[in-house]
Amino acid sequence: MIRSLLLSAALLTLLAVAGPTVAVASGGQAPGAADPNPLVGQRWWTMDPKWDPRWIDTIKLNREGKVAEALTMSKLAQAPQFRWWGQWEKPLASKLRGSFQAMDQLAPGSVPLLTVHRHQGKACNPKYLAGGSVEDARYRKWIDQFAATVGSREVVIAFEPDSLGTVECLAKSRRKARLAMLAYGVDVLSKLPNATVYVEAGASDWQGVPTMAKKLKAVGVHKVRGFMLNATHQDTTANNIRYGERLSRALGGKHFIVNTSHNGNGSIRRKVWINRTRNLWRIDTEWCNPVNAAAGELPTTATGHPLVDAFMWVERPGYSNGACNGGPARVGAWWRERALLLVDRAAWRDTAVPLPVEQLVNTDLFSGLLN
Repeated sequence: MIRSLLLSAALLTLLAVAGPTVAVASGGQAPGAADPNPLVGQRWWTMDPKWDPRWIDTIKLNREGKVAEALTMSKLAQAPQFRWWGQWEKPLASKLRGSFQAMDQLAPGSVPLLTVHRHQGKACNPKYLAGGSVEDARYRKWIDQFAATVGSREVVIAFEPDSLGTVECLAKSRRKARLAMLAYGVDVLSKLPNATVYVEAGASDWQGVPTMAKKLKAVGVHKVRGFMLNATHQDTTANNIRYGERLSRALGGKHFIVNTSHNGNGSIRRKVWINRTRNLWRIDTEWCNPVNAAAGELPTTATGHPLVDAFMWVERPGYSNGACNGGPARVGAWWRERALLLVDRAAWRDTAVPLPVEQLVNTDLFSGLLN
């Protein structure tokens, strides 16, 4: 009985009740500007905790006798964040089904947060083809399989971070094909009856509203709930809300979400010299493991702004952007030290209440972990 109660307590930390339950339209595909927020009342699910490095390190740190750091990590672990799905997940269908099955067993009734990140963005130069038409065909097949596996499940989908912001990284001959490929993905996902989809729309410190609005229209954002901002950037929430409201007006009142996972201190802007002799320079935003980063506002639908459906953690705090500012070279590698630092700097650090570590260690949920 005690173990059962402890298990229930641990599971509560994996879920976030997004807000008071209200009556909403069936499914998340709600193009109307006046439609109610489909995220309100959802309980959000990230992934099976036995595969989540935040929970794994909470246990490891406690076993290493670093109880204070374990408690810090547990605060991060309790915040729901999106799980990213791309070509590295093989076989896709079985892994996605396995994640759903774990959720059904451990937290029935919750809603998985899924990031689709299947587009190719490995370079940025006038000759970059991103795999060409062959890769486009693979993308369409992948999207079809992803959608078929999701089926009628209620899900929230963050669609293709950085895909629209980096269109100009492709050879000019490939840019229309990129937009057509993304439009295919939006169209397929828009047909899922219980999905709420937000399409990548860059960030407030990236491209202007007219440029991004044109791209969003080209990929069919009108077919889904709306767009997402700041997924891979660290600009402030306030700046993104202002940008998002302008973008929404250009799109007929579309709603949006803002990624707040690591924008607690905003972004670093630095002078980059183009030609010192001619005194030519530009201001760039530092996006790769910025040294001032802090975890931002915790996920919630209580945003105080009618067009902002939620503040969410699309990007995952504690994962490296690559070999910069001391990070692991592999993009997406887990970086424990940075994860702890992001929490230490967070404004909510002293108000978030972690589950006592001793409860985690003795539950069935974590039995067998790291043995």
